Amino acid sequence: MSQIFFRETVSFEERQAPLSLYALHQQIREELEMAFPDSYWVVAEVAQVNVDRRKGHCYLTLVDKGDDARQMLAQARATIWGSRYQMLGRYFEEKTGQPLKAGLKVLLQASVRFHELYGLSLDVSNIDPNYTIGDLARQRQETMKRLEAEGLLEANKALELPLVPQRLAIISSATAAGYQDFVHQLENNSYGYTFETTLFPATVQGNDAPNSVAQAFAQISRDSENFDAIVLIRGGGSQTDLSCFDDYKIAAAIGKSPLPVLTGIGHERDESIADLVANTRLKTPTAVAGFLIERFREAEGMAEDLFDSIRMFAAQQLKLTDDKLERISLRLNNMTKQKLQARKDSLESLSRGLLLKPKAYLEAQRHTISMFEKDIDASTKDLLHECERHLQELSVCVEGKSQRYLHMKEHELNHLVHCLETEANDHLKNAQLLFATYSDKLKYGTKAKMQNEHHRLKLLEMSIEANDPEKLLLRGYTITLLNGKVVKSVKDVKTGDVVETKVQDGTLHSMVVNIDTNE
Repeated sequence: MSQIFFRETVSFEERQAPLSLYALHQQIREELEMAFPDSYWVVAEVAQVNVDRRKGHCYLTLVDKGDDARQMLAQARATIWGSRYQMLGRYFEEKTGQPLKAGLKVLLQASVRFHELYGLSLDVSNIDPNYTIGDLARQRQETMKRLEAEGLLEANKALELPLVPQRLAIISSATAAGYQDFVHQLENNSYGYTFETTLFPATVQGNDAPNSVAQAFAQISRDSENFDAIVLIRGGGSQTDLSCFDDYKIAAAIGKSPLPVLTGIGHERDESIADLVANTRLKTPTAVAGFLIERFREAEGMAEDLFDSIRMFAAQQLKLTDDKLERISLRLNNMTKQKLQARKDSLESLSRGLLLKPKAYLEAQRHTISMFEKDIDASTKDLLHECERHLQELSVCVEGKSQRYLHMKEHELNHLVHCLETEANDHLKNAQLLFATYSDKLKYGTKAKMQNEHHRLKLLEMSIEANDPEKLLLRGYTITLLNGKVVKSVKDVKTGDVVETKVQDGTLHSMVVNIDTNE
């Protein structure tokens, strides 16, 4: 403190003459030019880029963060003058696939400059794009390894894309031309398929894109049960604005998505990390729309094939059922005839038995009586005389009992015959009713089937008439032929081919001079 106080008490005359700030800066500039006479190759990260559109100069803010990205070790301003920036900027963009922008690590050749008014800066004379390419490749590789370690690289591919993804959550800029083309192609498809699209607006280029796209994915995940798939599209901008799709945040959002993701972000040269992580990658938004429409067409074809299979199977089953019913009908007829014949034979046998048994019984009784008479006459001839009166009484008595016995047996026999006839008639009536029921069922079933088949034939006839080529021509449709074959796609013809176009009242011959595809 005493030393400081002593210096403050030195007289003004004893001090060195003071310098102006300008003079001091001049000395600093001269010393720096002497200390750093040459240009130097410097590695730095671009923190900010400002281009003077009027003069063409590019002003950079360079930083050095070392190994810790959160700590800044050094910062400097740099300038690429207009004429040189036009050459270096174009060369850098051609080599790296993206413009000079914030966040890139660069290797540049620069000279140290100090201006009395603007201070220290670097004049950039050259940029080595190979260093930036290597750094981008390293960042891409690190991102891929991190995604693989976290199980996110193949997670979205493991999700099954619905057969007909109709409810689509779209992540895109509302003003992007690619989004407009995508929606227009879906809404105006030639097959008449309908799609339910919901836009979740997001920035799809620049430094703000990763956070914006990740927020859109988070919003969709909270309402994922209302969608079948997510479509991430971009189009209509510069190809060099696509580097944001290599960012970890977008790739992680795709990997964690509960819905399959389709990408159409406009890469022509190579695939972004977002493309590699997504369930399905397509080049452009219109290619995504075409993929979805074609998927619907394939599903419709499968449904038509299934319908044809079901119809053929039903026809086979009807034929088998008809054959089975016919066999059952024949079997019922044969069984009924056999039952009736068996009942008839049984009745005839019973009838013959009932007629023969009373006669045989009477003959046996008569034979028995005759034997008794002979025995009585032989053994008791004398007693007969003595008991003639008594025997006559006994004879009368025996005759009366025999008649009563015969009347009783005759009554029993008549009752048995009546019961047998009644039972036989009941069985016969039941068999006739059963036969009549099966006959009515067969008749009505046959009539109903004939009506159904007649109606089906009418429908087929109407469908065939509706698709008659002659009628289609009358409605304004045309048929284009090349060498007698129908042209179904622009790929079937080439420039210079002569094609025939059939209309309602004739044929037109024309030459192909130009071919325009839908895309």
